[in-house]
Amino acid sequence: MLTARRRQEAAELLRSAEHGRTPVAPLTETFPGIDAEDAYGIQLLNIAHRTTAGALVTGHKVGLSSRVMQRMMGVDEPDYGHLLDDMELHPDRPVPAARYCAPRVEVEIGFVLGDDLPGAGCTVADVLDATERVVPALELIDSRVRDWRIRIADTIADNASSAGYVTGEGRDPRALDLLGVEARLSSGGELLAEGRGDAVLGDPAEAVAWLARTVARFGVPLKKGHLVLPGSCTRAVDVTAGRTYTAEFAGLGSVSLSFC
Repeated sequence: MLTARRRQEAAELLRSAEHGRTPVAPLTETFPGIDAEDAYGIQLLNIAHRTTAGALVTGHKVGLSSRVMQRMMGVDEPDYGHLLDDMELHPDRPVPAARYCAPRVEVEIGFVLGDDLPGAGCTVADVLDATERVVPALELIDSRVRDWRIRIADTIADNASSAGYVTGEGRDPRALDLLGVEARLSSGGELLAEGRGDAVLGDPAEAVAWLARTVARFGVPLKKGHLVLPGSCTRAVDVTAGRTYTAEFAGLGSVSLSFC
């Protein structure tokens, strides 16, 4: 494990990389011995830095929610990061791609909570009962680590590689077969990626329940009004300036994000 001073140094490196759009070497190389507990501590240092400056936590995201990605990272469970109000993006406002280091988009079925979720023992039934609506979503991910050369501690420390999000209108989750929702990501008429809801831990609602149980160990609640992004239905796609990316979900709707 790292000392408090070394965690602070790592947090400052990531902040500098984000602000200057100058990615750094993997923390797992710069800080030998860093583990998941260190990485979550580093993530929280930077979230505290942002909230002290005025940002508000609007939800959380789950990463590594597919078995394939978990095997690639050598882990047996997902990770998570925070969503903040200054990360919210909008379909009608093109996003400067140069604002980020190496941006990619992911297709997600977002959960907007109408009630607080229980922590320990949270189940899929609890998630569905507490969800006001599920929404079509795109998550903008980015790596402040050079060339996306990340291991599990790198991405956790880097807020699970989260950088932004945009959502559409959505529906009551009980009106949908969340596991069978088919999702397609396209740009300029070209199909870039496709998948289904069950690509996310077998059930995106299970990813939300996992998150509620996990963050409860740190005294973090998932609150009414929060957005939870449970993980991508498809592979991530690199962003190109000048293109618009549209995610279409069967029975749920669509959402787009443009880059300039």
